[in-house]
Amino acid sequence: MRVLLSTYGSRGDVEPMVGLAVRLRELGAEVRVCAPPDDDFARLLAGVGVPLVPVGPSARALTKAALPASSLPQRAAQLIAGHLEVVTPAAEGCDVLVAAAGLLPAAAGALSVAEKLGIPAVSVAFQQVTLPSPRRRPLEYPGRPLPAEETDNQVLWDLDARNIDALFGEALNANRASVGLPPVAGVRDYVIGGRPWLATDPVLDPWLGTPGLDVVQTGAWIRLDERPLPDDLSAFLEAGEPPVYVGFGSMPLHESRDAGRVAVEAVRAHGRRVLVARGWADLDLIDDRGDCFAVGEANHQALFRRVAAVVHHGGAGTTTTAARAGTPQVVVPQLADQPYWAGRVADLGIGAAHDGPTPTVDSLSAALDTALAPETGVRAKAVADTVRGDGAWVAAKLLLDRA
Repeated sequence: MRVLLSTYGSRGDVEPMVGLAVRLRELGAEVRVCAPPDDDFARLLAGVGVPLVPVGPSARALTKAALPASSLPQRAAQLIAGHLEVVTPAAEGCDVLVAAAGLLPAAAGALSVAEKLGIPAVSVAFQQVTLPSPRRRPLEYPGRPLPAEETDNQVLWDLDARNIDALFGEALNANRASVGLPPVAGVRDYVIGGRPWLATDPVLDPWLGTPGLDVVQTGAWIRLDERPLPDDLSAFLEAGEPPVYVGFGSMPLHESRDAGRVAVEAVRAHGRRVLVARGWADLDLIDDRGDCFAVGEANHQALFRRVAAVVHHGGAGTTTTAARAGTPQVVVPQLADQPYWAGRVADLGIGAAHDGPTPTVDSLSAALDTALAPETGVRAKAVADTVRGDGAWVAAKLLLDRA
């Protein structure tokens, strides 16, 4: 069986596809991944022996560029065109295509390729907040705020569909016409379909159902990471009490440029050592004191088990990894689904949700009070025992059955 996995975005959009690719290969499938051409992703896929088919511009460069909202339709058109050009030859001869639905134009382009070639396709979300639900408001798109006074979520989801069509509909249908495909009436519904997959843990992210939407929740797609920690990092960990990890992953922190300094000072106020993860924000040490260590790429599955708490942005992958490690969290959400994950961490009692994306020393220190409390550690360890690790296996077997 030949499978093509298509995704576009940050590490949180690529890492789950790697986890699925590994399991598919173990079941005898031939797998390729279409993803952004960033060196981080190339190394990640090369490390597990899965070919990367580069598509689109660098995701890191695009994220750090902070382009205006007015450029969204133009960027969508370019992204869709790029996917039609690259994904089409990559998908020829495949038995099934899996498209990550996080960035709608990219997913729409990949799914259009599957439609053109007559290949079965699956749309997957790595968080549920983009799936219509009567229980919550949709996310807002830049330049298209939702009316604050509107309390009927169905009205807001209808407006969300119209906003998406206004931003991406023309770009998608013009590109579809160029390859002989008919127009779609609604971009969001085309991408999600009637039976989307949700690759998240049901304890951390319980799906409560939406009429007319048959969601298949597989569990999170996790790649078992067996890499040892670097020697200098291991030495720092062994030189004292467990430190607090501070990292914001793929977030450039345009609105929180001082977050690194604030985090270090807040952690030090608790008498703790600090691990600063550089990430896409290029965080670094603020002085040469020996209680602080800067880390680049590392095995988070191993590292998070050796720290006192994890301060992060609230990406689905980081939240899940910290939860599986049984380590308390402080989530400082920046955008998109991150406030949702912050709320889930707080609701489960496994950490604290910071109010807003821009912490101060006092506000972050207060959140650390909660995360470092003994009862939070006990609760985090209890929840860790309930978080599944077999989501990629479940999805791989479903794909085999479908093909």
